[in-house]
Amino acid sequence: MAQKAYSDYSADDLKALTKGVMNFLDSWKLPAEQVLEVLGLEKAAKKRHINSYRVGEKVFPESPELMVRLDHIIGIADALRTTFPFSDSMRSMWMHKPHRRFQKNSPLSVILSDSTPNGLLKVRMEVDCAYGYAISEALQAQSS
Repeated sequence: MAQKAYSDYSADDLKALTKGVMNFLDSWKLPAEQVLEVLGLEKAAKKRHINSYRVGEKVFPESPELMVRLDHIIGIADALRTTFPFSDSMRSMWMHKPHRRFQKNSPLSVILSDSTPNGLLKVRMEVDCAYGYAISEALQAQSS
């Protein structure tokens, strides 16, 4: 699964990407501290930067790990939009509600409990069946 590098995006693309991801995170009803944690920016950005990202005054900093995180956030948001096409509140609720496959932890707590992109990966694999299947196939092919 090839992923675009930061340098592959134009300035306008980066602005749209930043605003779009912030829109997804806002729809999950996260406080500023958690937004920074999900993005992996808790050390690189301040809470006051959140609004600048939200309105497109600033774009996310260049980081390969951040690009992985953004890919997973977008994948999770797309899968939730498919699962709950008519309800923004259900998408947010799913992120905050305990889930049996996460040992009764919420998807959000799984994401926040792992400071690497792995928490996002676990949640994406749960909500996006096609992505989870593709990852499983790739791992099986690699082990053969």
